Amino acid sequence: MLPAIVVENLPRLTRAIQQLATHPDDDAAYALADELTGITAMVAEKFTNDRTADGIQKAMQLTVGGVSLGLDHALMHEGDLAALDFLVEHGAEHAFQIGFRLVKELSALPEDALVGEYDTDPVYSARRLRDLFIDLCQTDPNENWNGLERYEVMLKQRKEVQAVVRLAGWLRRHNSEGPVSDTDLNAEGVIALAVIFAIEGGGRVVARTGQKEFERFVKAVRKAKPDYEEGWAALVAKVPVQHHPVLLDRIASYRNSCTVIQNIKGRTAMKTLFAELENYAGSELDADYN
Repeated sequence: MLPAIVVENLPRLTRAIQQLATHPDDDAAYALADELTGITAMVAEKFTNDRTADGIQKAMQLTVGGVSLGLDHALMHEGDLAALDFLVEHGAEHAFQIGFRLVKELSALPEDALVGEYDTDPVYSARRLRDLFIDLCQTDPNENWNGLERYEVMLKQRKEVQAVVRLAGWLRRHNSEGPVSDTDLNAEGVIALAVIFAIEGGGRVVARTGQKEFERFVKAVRKAKPDYEEGWAALVAKVPVQHHPVLLDRIASYRNSCTVIQNIKGRTAMKTLFAELENYAGSELDADYN
């Protein structure tokens, strides 16, 4: 069995500095060293502990990752000599600011579809930024690092979550019984309610409900036996086109897997159906009575 081939992928800053061995430039080397020292001191003061050796070392590792992330983003597939040229022309601080801005923009995106009041609190926002910066950028200059790849994966995931949250926000604002303005948001729960209640037809937007309204809904569906596809089409027609990808994806998912939709036309007890609805809607249900 052949041994696995390990491809070295050191941080871009390390690889750029290595270019000085074959393209010596004393002035550039001294300027770069001075600038990196200044960035490390700033990072130690703001993000680690500038009074301990461990804090300084961690700050150095964050500097390496932050500058490398900025270089990778700015240069993409250009070579390491181009990275050195970038540092000489624009400075390491500029590269670091590019990297840090990416982390800051990423931290502003929702991590999951459960949104609470703490998500907009400045103290918690600063803590999330710090934790994400450390998670993405702390790297040993002599070890392999894939910070840009991890950043791109996280960016894709968070943009997908953001699309879910935005659709849920629209549904809440256009709830047929009046806007829902709670601070806490279970975005998937809101969308589930809208998709489930849409089978009744008529184009109503339901982003919040309770047991009384659910019982009325079940009785109406059992009596009228509406065409589910027509109901979903009416809901889609009401929702702005930018939200259609998420909405259509959830409709496709619930069409074949939602137990409420599957069991509503049968003899399943109302109490059982409501318990199943709670599994999908969660905290988006009003507890009007048991």
